[in-house]
Amino acid sequence: MDNQFPFSGLISPNRFLPVQESVLSQDNFSDLAIAGKGIKILNWNVAKNNNTSKWANDFFQIVESHQPDLICFQEIELNKNTQKVLALEAMGWRFAPNFIDFYYNTYCGILTASKVQPVTSRAILTSEFEPVTNTPKVSLIAEYPLKETGQMLLVVNTHAINFVNLYKFKSQLQKLEAVLGDRREPLIICGDFNTWSQGRFNLLKLMANRLNLNPVQFSIQDQAKLKTFLGSPPLDHIFYRGLTPKLQTAKVLDKLYSSDHKPMVVELTLVV
Repeated sequence: MDNQFPFSGLISPNRFLPVQESVLSQDNFSDLAIAGKGIKILNWNVAKNNNTSKWANDFFQIVESHQPDLICFQEIELNKNTQKVLALEAMGWRFAPNFIDFYYNTYCGILTASKVQPVTSRAILTSEFEPVTNTPKVSLIAEYPLKETGQMLLVVNTHAINFVNLYKFKSQLQKLEAVLGDRREPLIICGDFNTWSQGRFNLLKLMANRLNLNPVQFSIQDQAKLKTFLGSPPLDHIFYRGLTPKLQTAKVLDKLYSSDHKPMVVELTLVV
C-alpha cells in the first residue's frame, strides 16, 4: 500500500503538472573532455531552495572550496533566476524536469552541470507517480568524453520515487538498469535515492552489485551527517565504476543550512 501524505487536502490538484521526458540545456561549456586524473563531484539535493540568497551563498562557498567538475543537483527549481547563480554561469548544464509548479511558475527536477558538454543526455521519468502531487520522479543520463582514453564517462543523476511501495521503487531501478546494463564504460550514479527503509536500500545495493558499482565510503563522522529517516540508511549516495576515489576526498559538508540534505563531495580518478 502507498504511504499516505497527511496534508493532501491542502494542495490544489492543479498546482503540479507532470511533463514529458525532456532535457533543457545551457551550453556555456569551456572544455572538450573531462580529465580522468581527477574528477571532483558534488552531489546535493537542494530541496527547492536554490532561488534563495542563503542557498546561493552556500553554493558559492562550496564551489570556492571544492571546485567541482561535475555537479548533480536534485529537487532544483529552474526559472530565470536559476541562471543568474554566479557559480552556475561558469558551467553548462542539462536539466531534466519532472513537473511544473504553477504556484511558483517554475520547473522542478534534476540538473547536471559541468565544464564539458555531454555528447548525449537523456531523461528517464518513472512510470509511476507519487501520491498527492501526482507527479513522477526523474533520472538524467549524460555521456562525457574522457581526455585520456577517448572513452565515455556515463553520469547518472537520480531522484528516486518516494511515498510508494517497494514494487514501484524497484520499477524505477529496473528501468535505469535496463538502459545501463549493456554499457561497460566508467560510470557514476549519484542522487537522492530515498532509501528510508532497509528494503529500499537492499534493492539499491542489489542493482549496484549487478552493475559492478562501488559505493563512495565516507568516514563514520561524515556518514552521520547524511540525511536519514528514523535510523534508516542514508538517503543520498554516490556509486562509481572504472574509477577510484582519491584518499580523504570523500566528505559530507556541514555548517550549510539552506537544504535539509548535506552536500557530498568526492574526487574520483580514472582507472586505466
